[in-house]
Order: sequence, then C-alpha cells, then structure tokens
Amino acid sequence: MAAAAAAAGPRARSRAKAKPRPKQKQKRFVPQRLRVPRAADPLLAVLCWGVTHQVSELSHVPPPVMLLPDDFRASSKVKVNNHLFNRENLPGHFTFKEYCPQVFRNLRERFGIDDHDYQVSLTRTPPHWVGSDRRLLLSSDRTLVAKELSGEDVADVHGLLSHYHQYVVQCHGSTLLPRFLGMYRVSVDSEETYLLVMRNTFSHRLPVHRKYDLKGSLVSREASDKEKGKELPTLKDVDFLNRNEKVYVGQEDQRDFMEKLKRDVEFLVQLKIMDYSLLLGIHEVGREEPEEEELEEEEGGGDEGGPPGGYGTSPEGIGAFFNSHRPLGPGEFDPYVDVYALRGSEAAPRREVYFMGLIDVLTQYDARKKAAHAAKTVKHGAGAEISTVNPEQYGKRFLDFITNIFA
Repeated sequence: MAAAAAAAGPRARSRAKAKPRPKQKQKRFVPQRLRVPRAADPLLAVLCWGVTHQVSELSHVPPPVMLLPDDFRASSKVKVNNHLFNRENLPGHFTFKEYCPQVFRNLRERFGIDDHDYQVSLTRTPPHWVGSDRRLLLSSDRTLVAKELSGEDVADVHGLLSHYHQYVVQCHGSTLLPRFLGMYRVSVDSEETYLLVMRNTFSHRLPVHRKYDLKGSLVSREASDKEKGKELPTLKDVDFLNRNEKVYVGQEDQRDFMEKLKRDVEFLVQLKIMDYSLLLGIHEVGREEPEEEELEEEEGGGDEGGPPGGYGTSPEGIGAFFNSHRPLGPGEFDPYVDVYALRGSEAAPRREVYFMGLIDVLTQYDARKKAAHAAKTVKHGAGAEISTVNPEQYGKRFLDFITNIFA
C-alpha cells in the first residue's frame, strides 16, 4: 500500500502544480433553422428569410376561431443585429415586419392556398424584379406577385382590409378582385420597403401575347408610341376599340364572369373606390414563342418569360397541384392554379385563352380626386368621358364598357 501511495504521490503533486486553464469566453451562436436561398439583392434575401420565419412561427399557433378587431391592427416584427449565421446571404442588420398575420393567414386559407405552398412559391428561389421601375416582384414559379407600396398605400390597405375580408367570406373566395395574401415591411440599411403579395393575374405557364388595361374611359386612354414600341405593350381602351379586339368565350362563362364583376364593382362603389382597371391578357394557342419575351409590368400580372426550365416545374408550391397530374396540352390550364383564366369558345375565329382580373383597387374618391374631376370637367366639358368621375359614375361606365368587350 505504501508503494501504491508513493506511486500516486508524484501524479497528485503534478496535478496540484498544473496551472489552471484560462476560462474560455462562451460564444452564443444563434442556430439558423431556416434555409435561406442565395439572393444578390439584400432586400430579397431578407424577404425570403422573413416570410419563411413567419410561416414557421404561425404553424405553431392554432388559427383563431374567429378574427377579432385587434387582428386587423396586429403586426409581428423581427429585428436582427450583428447576427452570425448566413452572413454570406443576409445583411448584418435588418428588420422584417408582417402586418395582420392572422388575417392574411385566413385569407390564404379561403383562397385555397396552403401556407407551406405559399412560402415555397415565394421563397424557395428568390423572386425577381420585373418592369423598368422595379416596383413589382414575380415569384420564380410565376404564381405570385409582390407590389411595392408607399406608406400611404399601407394605410389604405389597413382601412380596406376588414371590409375586404368580410367580402371574401361572403363570396366564398370567388372574386375578380386581387387576391391579397400577405403584406410586409422590409428594412435594410435604414431603407424601408413595403410589399403586398397577391396572386398573379396571368398564367404561370401560358405566355400572354396581347394585354390591355381597361378603365372604360376614352380620354387619355391610348398607349403612347413608346409603349407601343415594346415587344409586349400594355394597350388601353382606345387601342382595344381601334383594333376591333373582342373576347370570345362561351355564354355560360361570360354570364358567370359578368356576375362576379358586377358584384365586385358594387363592393368597390360602396367603399368609394375608383380608378381600378380590368387587366386583360390574351394567350394565342399554338403561337411559337421567341427565346426571350418582354416582362410584365402591371400589378397582378407576371412575366411571360423567366428563367430557363419551362413553366411550373417546381415539385412544391402553388403550382404543385398542376405538376401532380397529367401534363397539359397547348392552351390547357388548371383553374386551381390559373384562377383568372377563361377558355376561348369553339366558335372563336382563333384559339385563345383569356386572363382577366381587377387591379389597382386602393384609390378612394377623396378631396384630390374631387379637385381633379372639377379641373377635367372644365377642360373637356361636363359630358366628356373623363377618368376622374365619382365612384358611382365610374362603376357604371366601367361595367358598360366591359360588357361590350365580348363578341
């Protein structure tokens, strides 16, 4: 035992003389649970991260039995400073804010969109800017668009949202109004960007060859020479008439469309909203496509070109229902995915598919509109077809014009 003790003694003394290790400062790394796609634009990277984060957070919260007034004023904000994850993809400082998360979650459900599909469509591959003014984003699968708003527009959406939600409930989601799905504020480098996400009016797979923005007015409603020089110009009411354009759909489709439109316009008139348009896109079945096509610039209308790989190739997202069934032939579409589409009638002079939806529904008849109406009345006369009439006159004139676009 003495020998054992002697053997243990030097080791014990050695441990006793050993210098204590300096204390290591514990670094706390925030685990990055969310996959963030690469995006050259920091704003797009934060948008993708924020939407993915918010959808993930909402998935752990049961939907409310009913929406309360506070839900229409609520918001959820995440502020990130000096983060240590995904530094190659995300800026070091940013803030992401979602407006009325429970309301838009409920709207997505009523429009038949699963939250996961919504998140995948919008964020799996970052959306891209379309148009020269960079005010519209198009999702990579072309099912969603996000329009940049002003702070005043955000206030208008808040004022409209409870009425809009109630209307969507009453019509069971069957409407030609824009299908609002989410509203966000992205703050990067002290710059704030407001975005309103909605369904794309145009198809995610059938390119549009002619398009019109129709308001029912003939004053200053002809596309400029510069616009007409574009590969895919946005034409207007006078152009529609001068080209003897017509929409050829079956009687039942026309009747259903006009019933929806009249109901939607009545809703807008009640809210004193005006200046809205019918965005009309026409796909010519069988027309050969150029290698590169013009990008769509209208609210609610996505581009007809896009990255290589064909249309609707994502295995998930809003277009997944289409991909899980048989391939569609020329001019065929899935009404679940292309919600604004109408098939041309058999009696039409050529095979076409039409995409028609209401856009620009945030303008109310306020003091500025009244002043503009008075000025234009003086200039053009009381009976002129000016655009700044009151909401009731605007709605009637709009419906009269749209009724006559059909063959």
